[in-house]
Amino acid sequence: MLNYIKEVLKNTPSGWLTTTTHRLDIYNEALAKTEFLDQFDILYKNNNATTEALNKLPTAYDYIRLGHPLSCVLEWVIANLNNLNPEHVISFSSQTMPILAILRKNLLENKNTQISYTGELPDFFNTEILKTVYGYAFDLKQIENASDISEFNGSAIFISNDTKFGSIEANPNIDFYVNLHGHLGSVLLINGKHNNNYVSDIQHVRRRETIAMTPSNAHTALQSIVNKSSIKNETINGTNKTSVLNAINKITNTTTKPLVASSGLSIQYAILMGLVNDAIENHKGKAIKIVVPPNCYGGTNDQARRVAACIDNVEIVDLLVDGNNDMVQSIDTVLNTIAAKDAIPYIIAEIPTNPRVEVPNLLKLKAVLSQERKTKTGEIAIDPVFILDQTFCPNVHFLGEDNILANIRTISFASGSKFPSGGQCTAGYCVANTITTALLEKIEIQLYLCDNEATGFQYQILAKQLPSMTQRITNAYNNTREFVNYINKTLPQAKINFVSQELAGQGFTPSVFSLDLPTKGNTDQEKENYKRALNLKLINLMITKIPNESKFCVSYGQLNGCYWTIPATSTQGTTKEGDKDYIVRASLSPNLDLELHKKVFLEFVESL
Repeated sequence: MLNYIKEVLKNTPSGWLTTTTHRLDIYNEALAKTEFLDQFDILYKNNNATTEALNKLPTAYDYIRLGHPLSCVLEWVIANLNNLNPEHVISFSSQTMPILAILRKNLLENKNTQISYTGELPDFFNTEILKTVYGYAFDLKQIENASDISEFNGSAIFISNDTKFGSIEANPNIDFYVNLHGHLGSVLLINGKHNNNYVSDIQHVRRRETIAMTPSNAHTALQSIVNKSSIKNETINGTNKTSVLNAINKITNTTTKPLVASSGLSIQYAILMGLVNDAIENHKGKAIKIVVPPNCYGGTNDQARRVAACIDNVEIVDLLVDGNNDMVQSIDTVLNTIAAKDAIPYIIAEIPTNPRVEVPNLLKLKAVLSQERKTKTGEIAIDPVFILDQTFCPNVHFLGEDNILANIRTISFASGSKFPSGGQCTAGYCVANTITTALLEKIEIQLYLCDNEATGFQYQILAKQLPSMTQRITNAYNNTREFVNYINKTLPQAKINFVSQELAGQGFTPSVFSLDLPTKGNTDQEKENYKRALNLKLINLMITKIPNESKFCVSYGQLNGCYWTIPATSTQGTTKEGDKDYIVRASLSPNLDLELHKKVFLEFVESL
């Protein structure tokens, strides 16, 4: 088996190390967590490790948050070495999150947890915060070795620091082995069939609050296994980190310390838990309301609801922002209701919105966020914290001393798998204005507690890509504007959601637009069915005729080509059905053959 893995490592397709987003045309969501390894297993049995065969394997999981080819292969190898089902081996970029995933499930199921460990607990394992902020209950026990763990009524977790990957010291009393592997992350092994029901819940934590072990680190881990060598712990390169933090400050016109996480959702989780931490400390007993658009990006939506599910006084409030709803008016209504209840408002919003690329009136937004409101008893209500998802336009200045949201408590974040890295890694970051510094400190504590800081390699990619980001945004916008103008001319009956020239003049220059294609039929259902079929017809034509550039993918801000998707079946995966958008979303890069894309689009129009 190890000889076969040596061949796999020799012939690894380049995309396994560099691709951060999955192709939807070879993605069967119902089989997403099994199909890749089932077919990999067949290659192993046939001793076939050619690059061509490996490249033809179906998509493994999704974004590298949940898993990717190399993390799946790593888990498969460790499972084989320990006679486990590969599903029972789950790798993480974080050392803390596998423990938090088990604690989360046991909290919801009211089940006891005992955490045993040898040596010292990791520095970032903050028992007090885990109990007071997260509400997790557990007992800690220091032991000499794994065999010391006796039967326990609940879940028994054993944490060990390992310089090598491979076999574990078997003990039937241990439910979960958490093997810590320094800067590479950790590997969780689930012991016993009675713990089968933990698999999907733990994977869900990995998908929404952290990421799998990164491709480069999983590759290092596999090399360590086949070479039977130890892992030397590495620290983050200080020059790269300083370069990244300075670049983020420059791009966002801020002076506060940026925080960089392993993914956009990792930084968002730190933001939410940091704010909850602050509320528990400074507003004891008050209800916390997380205000979030029901149709915003599925990961944001789902994560916020997952936080609310775990903490008694946290509740989700829907914010209607798209279509016939005005974001400013909706925020005003929601804040008045929350103020009357003397609760704490945390608002998450995307500007521009996704997928309809709308921007609210910013002067009105400032006014509604800064308006002083009263509780029912006439006291001044707690002012909101505005959590701004700037992924579509990370270059717009909101937070500097002379910018529109300078005097409103605001935290801005962006997904790094988009423009910041050009699609080359998943790292995300957040910044705050100067009046929000105290909250930023709480967010930083949560980021390190979750061990979700960006990896050294992610900092290296960002250090290389961030300096060119502003220019890439301009070039990609110019391509998108030209393509949108062409579609307007050749298919005027289609409805295009894109920024106006006036908004672009204010600096909102996204390179994504959504397209509501014209439809026909006698009933609403017939019209909807026709449009959905047409969406796929357009996408399939593009990816077939321009296979080197047009991809059926979710991402945005990539260095090359053009990505096409249908939000309802991709980015809005966990959104309620009635809030989903069955339209086409396209994102253009600064570098693509625009004339060829126009030509193929014309072919589509002529076929209608």
